[in-house]
Amino acid sequence: MSSSVPLPATLPGFEKIHRFWDYSKNMPVVKLQPGEFYVTTNEEAIITILGSCVCACVRDVDLGVGGMNHFMLPSKGSLHQKLIVNSDDARYGNWAMEFLINQILNAGGRRRLLEVKIFGGANVFQSLSSNIGDRNIQFIEEYLENERLAIKAKDLGGFAARIIVYFPKTGKVQLKYLDEPKKYEIVEKERKYLKQIDKTLSDDGNIELF
Repeated sequence: MSSSVPLPATLPGFEKIHRFWDYSKNMPVVKLQPGEFYVTTNEEAIITILGSCVCACVRDVDLGVGGMNHFMLPSKGSLHQKLIVNSDDARYGNWAMEFLINQILNAGGRRRLLEVKIFGGANVFQSLSSNIGDRNIQFIEEYLENERLAIKAKDLGGFAARIIVYFPKTGKVQLKYLDEPKKYEIVEKERKYLKQIDKTLSDDGNIELF
């Protein structure tokens, strides 16, 4: 899918996010991993795969400046004044939303013109006493209500993993549910990701790993 077609420059701080040229879409595609977020002023597509994770797709409807985040857990601690692009803390919803919105505003977006679409939060972990997907959904809906940001569209919950493709310039979202074999691949990836950050889970107090 990639070739020698030159990619447009990213905004500062996003140089390490994986991008490639997709001939079927005739544009750059950004592949977002858990704990990452991306903002662009270019004609690009952003793709991610969600199990219990949630992503927010946010853009200025007039300028087409927008992006996506992909967070694994609802929150951690209090927000710092200094926001660091692609900090590890972006794996937590409270940080991920602040990072995403602030980067959009820094790129010229206007808060009053922000359009928000949210996806994910499936119940894919059978071995956790508290469903991470439900907690992520509760967080994102309460966050947006508190910030007075209306939800333009959403597809949350259920039991299926999802592929999301977002086009910030137009606000278009493509969604595909994954079949069971693919779902279990996503579950295992998320389980490994959780284990990588399990030292911080005790601070949140509501998640148990078995």
